[in-house]
Amino acid sequence: MTSTPFRPWLLVGVFSLLLFLITAATYSSLGVVIPAMVPELGWSWEHAFLGFTILGVFTGLSSWLPALLIRRMGVRGTVLVGVAVMAGGLFCLSRVHALPIYYFGTALCGIGFQMAALIPGTHVLSAIFKQRALPFGIYFTFGALGGVAGPWMVVSALSATHNDWRLYWGLQAIAVGLVGLLCAVAVGGPRWLEQAGAALDRELDAQAAAGETPSHVYHTDHEWSVRDAVRTPQFYVLLAAYFSHLLAGISAASLTQAHLTQMGVAGAVAAGMLSLEGGMQVVARLGGGAIGDRLDPRWLLVFAQGLLVVGLLALSRATTPLLLTLYAVGVGIGFGLTVLAVSLLLLNYFGRRNNVELFSLTCLIGAVSAAGPFIGGAIRDRVGSFTPAFQLFAALTAVVFLAALFMRPPRPKAVA
Repeated sequence: MTSTPFRPWLLVGVFSLLLFLITAATYSSLGVVIPAMVPELGWSWEHAFLGFTILGVFTGLSSWLPALLIRRMGVRGTVLVGVAVMAGGLFCLSRVHALPIYYFGTALCGIGFQMAALIPGTHVLSAIFKQRALPFGIYFTFGALGGVAGPWMVVSALSATHNDWRLYWGLQAIAVGLVGLLCAVAVGGPRWLEQAGAALDRELDAQAAAGETPSHVYHTDHEWSVRDAVRTPQFYVLLAAYFSHLLAGISAASLTQAHLTQMGVAGAVAAGMLSLEGGMQVVARLGGGAIGDRLDPRWLLVFAQGLLVVGLLALSRATTPLLLTLYAVGVGIGFGLTVLAVSLLLLNYFGRRNNVELFSLTCLIGAVSAAGPFIGGAIRDRVGSFTPAFQLFAALTAVVFLAALFMRPPRPKAVA
C-alpha cells in the first residue's frame, strides 16, 4: 500500500503533531492571550472577543476550500498553503496595533485551520488504514491535547518574556510553519496516496459485498456520490450531531467561567472544571479509537450525544461538586467522542472516495455553531443568567440524540 511499512504511522505522527500545534496556537491560546493584549492596546472586551467569533466563523465558512485544493493540487500543496495562511495570521497577531489587522489575523487563522488540520488529515488517514478507528482516535486525541496544552503554553511563554504576547504569536507562527513543512514532506506526491486509497477502496468494497465485515459494524459496499449522499436523512443526522457538539463545546468553553462564577463557584474551581473537561476529551477520543472498529460508531454517537445532554443540563445548575463533575465528564466525553463517531460513520455509510467533500460540507456547519456564545450572551443580558442558554442547547442536542438512536445505515434504494 505504501513504499515503507512504517509510513502510515509516520503520517499519523506528523499530522497529529500539526493538529496539536494548530489547536494550541489558535482556539486554546487566543482567549488566554486577550487579557494581556487588551490593556496595552486600549480595546474594549467586546471588540477583543469578537476576534474569537471571527476565528470560529471563518473556520466554518472556509471548510469547502480544502476539498477543492486537495482535488486540484493534492494534499501536500493544500497543507503548504494552509500552514502559510495560518502562519500569516499568527504573524498578523504579533504585529497588531489596530482592530482591522487583528480581525484579519484571526480570519486567516480560521481559514488556515481548516486547510491544514482536520480535512487533509482525515483524508490521508482514511486512504491508508483499513482499520481506521485507532489512527483517527490518536489523531483527534492530539487535537484535544492541544486544547489542554495551549493555555499552559501561553502562561509559560508570557511569564518567561514579561508578558511579551507579540513574541508568543511570532514563535507560534514559526513553529506552525516548520511542523507544516515537515508534514508536507512526509505526505509526498499525490500518486502513491491515490494508488493506496484506490486499492483500499477495492478491498473494503469487496469485503462488504461478500459479507466479510463484522456484522455489527456496517460498511457500505459501494461508493456514494456527494449528490446521493446529501439526499439521505442519515447525512443530516450526522450534520446535526456535528453542529450540536460544536455548539455545546464552543459555548461551554467561552461561557462556563462567567456562568459558574456568577452562580457562586470559585474562579479556581471553575477553571479546574474546564481543565477536567479538556482531559475528558482526551480520554474519550483515545478510548473511542480503541473500540471504534469493534463497536458500531453509531452507538458511540448515541452515547456521546446523550452525555452532552446530561453535561449541559448539569452545567446549567452546576453549584454542587456532583453537578460540576457531571458537566465536565458529560460535555468533555460527549464533545470528544462525537467528532470521532461522525468521521467514522461518514466513511462507513458513504465510502472514502467522496469523503473529503462530505466531511467538508459537515465542517461548514461550524460557522453556525459559532453563534452559541453570542446567543448565550444575549440571553444573559435579557434574563440575567446563562442557565436558559445551556438548557436550550441541551434540548437541541436531545433531538439529535433521538435521531441518532433511531438512525439506520443508508441503502441505495433510498436515493434511487
